[in-house]
Amino acid sequence: MSEILTELISTARYLSESGLVTGAGGNVSARDGDGMWISPSGFSFEDAGEDDYPLVDITSGDIVKGERRPSSEVLMHLFIFRQRPDVQAIIHTHPKMTIALTSAGHDLKPMYADYYVYLGGHVPHIDYVTVTTPELARAVEAEMKDDRARGMILRNHGAITVGQSIKEALFRTMAVEEQAFIQWHALSVGTPTYLSDDELKKLDELGSEDYRRKLLAEMKG
Repeated sequence: MSEILTELISTARYLSESGLVTGAGGNVSARDGDGMWISPSGFSFEDAGEDDYPLVDITSGDIVKGERRPSSEVLMHLFIFRQRPDVQAIIHTHPKMTIALTSAGHDLKPMYADYYVYLGGHVPHIDYVTVTTPELARAVEAEMKDDRARGMILRNHGAITVGQSIKEALFRTMAVEEQAFIQWHALSVGTPTYLSDDELKKLDELGSEDYRRKLLAEMKG
């Protein structure tokens, strides 16, 4: 079995164990040569094994290996991979705090270092578009054309993160939900203090954080 697929399946199961998806929700993919492995439609991450993940040609969209139907969000993954040669992995989840907070009209904004270090300063938030539709895939593609985008929020739906490795995409997903958790609780007890532009600039200048970013992009599970 492909090492990439092995890591993708392990990561998908971790997402389920962490509560970032429930049931058959969410989808993941990873680039492998000219194709992408993608989670199958209708399967929970716990139940889907190596024989269930189809390999889809990124250029044509044809299934080149496997008999299962790819995730119903397959177009979204294809469009991102086509636009972003730097992206090696895509994670789409339905994190509870993120959905609740952003559906209520709030934008996620950095309150601690990790969120900014992992996601950067450009995290698009788009209004709800019907799930699994070409319209949603095109809306995601339009935002992901900007190579500053390491993740994005789909209001009333969930989050998407990308990475130069599967591990990097995973850490970004975890940082999104952690930011939502912190921001939600700060709003419930007072007025949150967000990191200023000057403070974010200082993070960019820290050699330790630059090293952490580079290391994460190279990490494998």
